[in-house]
Amino acid sequence: MIARYTRPQMASIWSEENKYRNWLRVELAATDTLVRAGMVPAEAATALHERSSFTVERIHEIEAETRHDVLAFTQAVAESVGPEARWLHYGLTSTDVVDTAQALALTQASEIIRSGILRLREVLRKRAIEFQHTPTIGRTHGVHAEPTTFGMKLLLWYSEMGRNLKRFDAAAEDLRVGKISGAVGAFGKLKPEHEEDIVRSLGLKHASISTQVLQRDRHAAYITTLAVLCSTLDKIATEIRHLQRTEVREAEEFFSAGQKGSSAMPHKRNPITCENISGLARVVRGNAQVALENVALWHERDISHSSAERVILPDTTIIADYLLDKAATLIEKLLVYPARMLKNLESTGGLIYSGQLLIDLAAAGMTREEAYRLVQSHAMNAWQNELNYRELIMADPEINKHLSPEKLAAAFDVNRQLSNIDTVFARVLAEN
Repeated sequence: MIARYTRPQMASIWSEENKYRNWLRVELAATDTLVRAGMVPAEAATALHERSSFTVERIHEIEAETRHDVLAFTQAVAESVGPEARWLHYGLTSTDVVDTAQALALTQASEIIRSGILRLREVLRKRAIEFQHTPTIGRTHGVHAEPTTFGMKLLLWYSEMGRNLKRFDAAAEDLRVGKISGAVGAFGKLKPEHEEDIVRSLGLKHASISTQVLQRDRHAAYITTLAVLCSTLDKIATEIRHLQRTEVREAEEFFSAGQKGSSAMPHKRNPITCENISGLARVVRGNAQVALENVALWHERDISHSSAERVILPDTTIIADYLLDKAATLIEKLLVYPARMLKNLESTGGLIYSGQLLIDLAAAGMTREEAYRLVQSHAMNAWQNELNYRELIMADPEINKHLSPEKLAAAFDVNRQLSNIDTVFARVLAEN
């Protein structure tokens, strides 16, 4: 569990109280269906609805003796009902209740996660538009490449979160499934139409086929989808961590008035939120491996998946919810320094325009090989001797022979490099 986790709505979904509440919902839904099927007396269903209750403490007391959680639950509920309790759990096996109730919990958790995705996307969209035309240097291999805008970085993340939303919706819908098919999935006690009616009343779909358990490829797809989602958040956090480095300092996390960065160095402003995001994303990726291992079970069921899921399902959904909230707040409050971006962009004296110069020289009649040799030789000289690349180019007679002063100026024009930014924005915003 995350220390000082401050989002109780998600945490409460995985409380023992809510788990048993969902179990009881499944039990009562099954009773109602079997009343309609003429298999359970109506007065028994009335008694179960009116008197069914439990306490977590009593379930624990019984489970300490029975060493079976569902039997402990049904016994605790039966104590509150009386003789009619003999119709509780009628025709069901334990996993009918557990897996279907778990689908209810995951559906509840998914609603919260989805709202977090939507919030982050909206924050990214707003800030992308805010910095749509703010020039910054694009980097490949960590080295200055060509100009882009800070809005493009944010737009990229916005677009990726759109894909995450589609993947998540599909995975969550695939898990909105219950099963009441009995001990091996062959409906030895109840009928398929009973299952369909029970799960429909709970707002779920029925599995077309199951064993004693819902097949864990569904859960693996869900957890791995959350791992991809959290990897996107890690990607965002990693970029901001790089931009906050002292020698870069183009953007940084919000730093409140009373915040402290270091016990020993009062000047420190550390990207701790980003580092938390990166660290916890690793936990989710690790949980995805566990979810994949849970797919292969023995025959019609074993319980090797069960103990693992008691950890990875709550932890993964809680972490995803936490990180989405952290990421949205991070972007919303992100401190952005356009002047520093421009300074960094210009720091190499125009080296970043070498590709445009190469193209312009080739268009002016120089062979590409000769143009590349000439442009690169000046670039290496500028790198090694800390000279101004633009000045070296302007003074080269061979280059001046091919390009007029106006065309040379155009080769070093940042606005020329960014002339298609609006088109990219229009394309992304139209798709999303």
